[in-house]
Amino acid sequence: MTEAASPTRPGAVKSADRTVELLEVLSASDRRLTLTELHRELSYPKSSLYMLLQTLVNRGWVEVEPDRGTYGIGVRALLVGTSYLDHDPVVRAAIRVMEQVRQTVNETVHLARLDGADVVYLASRESEHHLRVVSRVGRRLPAHSTSLGKAVLSTRTPQEVDALLPEELKPLTPNTVVERGPLHAQLAGFRALGYAHEREENTPGLGCFAVALPYRNPVLDAMSCSVPLGRLDEDHERQVIGALLDAARTITELLRQFGR
Repeated sequence: MTEAASPTRPGAVKSADRTVELLEVLSASDRRLTLTELHRELSYPKSSLYMLLQTLVNRGWVEVEPDRGTYGIGVRALLVGTSYLDHDPVVRAAIRVMEQVRQTVNETVHLARLDGADVVYLASRESEHHLRVVSRVGRRLPAHSTSLGKAVLSTRTPQEVDALLPEELKPLTPNTVVERGPLHAQLAGFRALGYAHEREENTPGLGCFAVALPYRNPVLDAMSCSVPLGRLDEDHERQVIGALLDAARTITELLRQFGR
């Protein structure tokens, strides 16, 4: 669940603002929500909230289970999200290169973008070793806990990082770096290396390496490769890092060539 809805922002159209907030609450929930739960979360007048839900149901943005009276995100949201990916020049430039990296190292490769204090996954190419049932595309994770986020954060100054991240950094695993001092030291090291890495900071048993895609300033995008620790020896680590660095150069050149 998200935090309680904020007041209407200056210059915002109230109905549009409420519609977006409602969709964000539904998309962030791991289950369908009742009208009462949505009212508690958003604090809109219950009658207005009900009418807004009915409008979104009729347009396909929200789905309802009539027997339970619960609401969830609808198929229209998926169609718009897919359109975003289809038209994004970074995704289009990166897909073929990601597939080359996957074939070279036979590990799972991700592309993600910084959004606030999180990274949002835009594309994935799965390793042949592991067939993921649910795609990570569209999911978000705290930037401080992922190699993708660390790669992007390492391109910022410590002051910019502090302004971007929340005051309290929450751990996803016992290994997640959540103290400001160690995090800044880690980012400084990654800045010098030209790539970021983490071990079991967001998923037990996994190590991950990532490179930023510096085709624009500020940097927002990064590519990563996840490797189970059981097969992460020094030779494979060098292979993964080399493949990612080559991929970052290729994608950056492509985007600059086409004037992204």
